[in-house]
Amino acid sequence: MSSSTPARIPFNRPYVGGREMHYVGQAILSSGIGGDGRFTKDCAALLEERFGIHKVLMTPSCTASLEMAAMLCDLKPGDEVILPSYTFVSTASCVVRLGATPVFVDIREDTLNLDEELVERAITSRTKAILPVHYAGVGCHMDRLMEIAAEHNLYVIEDAAQGVYADYRGKSLGSIGHLGTYSFHDTKNYVCGEGGALCINSPELAERAEILRDKGTNRSRFLRGLVDKYTWVDVGSSYVPSEIACAFLYAQLEMLEEIDERRGQVYDRYNELLKPLAETGALRLPCVPEDCRTNHHLYYVLMPDAATRNALLDHLRARGIAAVFHYIPLHSSPMGQQCGYNRHDLPVTDFVSERLLRLPLYCELSAENQQLIAEEITFFCERQGRKRLAA
Repeated sequence: MSSSTPARIPFNRPYVGGREMHYVGQAILSSGIGGDGRFTKDCAALLEERFGIHKVLMTPSCTASLEMAAMLCDLKPGDEVILPSYTFVSTASCVVRLGATPVFVDIREDTLNLDEELVERAITSRTKAILPVHYAGVGCHMDRLMEIAAEHNLYVIEDAAQGVYADYRGKSLGSIGHLGTYSFHDTKNYVCGEGGALCINSPELAERAEILRDKGTNRSRFLRGLVDKYTWVDVGSSYVPSEIACAFLYAQLEMLEEIDERRGQVYDRYNELLKPLAETGALRLPCVPEDCRTNHHLYYVLMPDAATRNALLDHLRARGIAAVFHYIPLHSSPMGQQCGYNRHDLPVTDFVSERLLRLPLYCELSAENQQLIAEEITFFCERQGRKRLAA
């Protein structure tokens, strides 16, 4: 193994390769950059058509979309929502901010998604919704979750923040539940800095969603000529994104296939380079079930234990490779403990969170740099193996 240090490899680098600046310029020259202009509408229409969604409303973030979804489910104090603990804080905060209670259920060992076999056991008379998270752009077992929801008269909100342009059994993530949410944050596959979308698959929720999005007013009906003036009719907030952000995003969405193909090449190359280590049991690679098509959002490895994961993380960072771990489980956070959970409630979640390491993945990550990353991981694992034998 060479002792030379590779050039610094960032963890993420947004891909900008289309008409982003051209569209942003058009938005600025249009003198209408406040929101719900041409590009906001074009983004929504593209997502509706490509992903088979009844109605899409663009938002400033996935967090905003989740907040709207929780409001559309009429969550109130005393209600419960079933969700994984291994997720970003917004998945739970949209529940807590309305006074409802997040009920954390453990994840599957293979996909790291909500374990559908545990969901039904967690349902009580207070359960109002199920909120699955499609981790790493790999779909949850949505058929079973929708069956459970139908049996118990529950809403399903898909947190598809990481799932734009991924499928479950031929259906786009975000298009299956009653509601779905997307993220276009700087770290996602398709970006505009900060941005999101609310996917409305139950038509009866569409009109109220428009009201909540526009500060609780019926302004959308007024603009369509359905009322002669608009007024305050519900409790809402300011959930309309900037037209400039949507102009940038529309150029990204025009490149759905190109960006996915580039990320897929990086993803597949990792699989090829790291397969020998997986075969020896030194680490575990991501699992994508046959009925899922991933969007190659992120690439992770699972190490044998927390100490090994942390040591590998330090090793890579020392060599200029910006690998990272992922979520601190919400049930072991200060807020999670306030909700009555402790570190031993969800063993798979805890086990995974201590062992998972994310590797750099972006469109322009070169084959040479991937080779360097793989060589450093191999060197580390072989050294660990020699240490174990010596002990």
